[in-house]
Amino acid sequence: MPLTIDVLTLFPRMLDGFLSESILGKGIAAGLLNVNVRDLRAWSTDKHRTADDRPFGGGAGMVLKPEPVFAAMEAVQTPGCRRIYLTPDGVPLSPTIAHRLSREQHLVFLSGHYEGIDQRIRDHIIDEEISIGDYVLTNGTLAAAVVIDALARFIPGVLGEEKSLTHESFTSKLLDFPQYTRPAEFRGMSVPEVLLSGNHAEIEKWRQARQEEKTRQVRPDLLN
Repeated sequence: MPLTIDVLTLFPRMLDGFLSESILGKGIAAGLLNVNVRDLRAWSTDKHRTADDRPFGGGAGMVLKPEPVFAAMEAVQTPGCRRIYLTPDGVPLSPTIAHRLSREQHLVFLSGHYEGIDQRIRDHIIDEEISIGDYVLTNGTLAAAVVIDALARFIPGVLGEEKSLTHESFTSKLLDFPQYTRPAEFRGMSVPEVLLSGNHAEIEKWRQARQEEKTRQVRPDLLN
């Protein structure tokens, strides 16, 4: 059974192009994963389709209400599914987490907005909280897209060439090596000779050295 992903969001149209383009779009078209985008307002019960309200205790902004979120989750969740909230104060996304999620059968992503969501949602119907970085977005729909793209790469057949998974940044704890393509000479700039040599052992040594050099310069924390 292919992985099924449900995204609960106030802005479903934000994912239209993302889910239909490039590698992810081809993977969905091929039936390698299913993604359903659900409008949270469909579970609002008042005529204004209200999904947010002012926070108790005062403060700026609005908070997502529990009623539509609980109703939406109860409508789409299945036994054993993984319910995930995208939030800046969650656990940082990593290749390990993306790989683990790719092996699930059903994921439900909740996209936050405004000043966040009612804590009762987090306490009772969320299994995991994930952050895509130490910054704040206007809403969590973009974060859901990032996590979906990251995990989809681990689903067999989505990338096409599985070898690319073992040669990309972070999978080996090193940043990526420089890439070149034709022409070998362009405006006086040349491709390194070793890449034109056909000597695969030397090419691998060169790439490894460039990875270590880049990682020391940009992300020395990965080497520790």
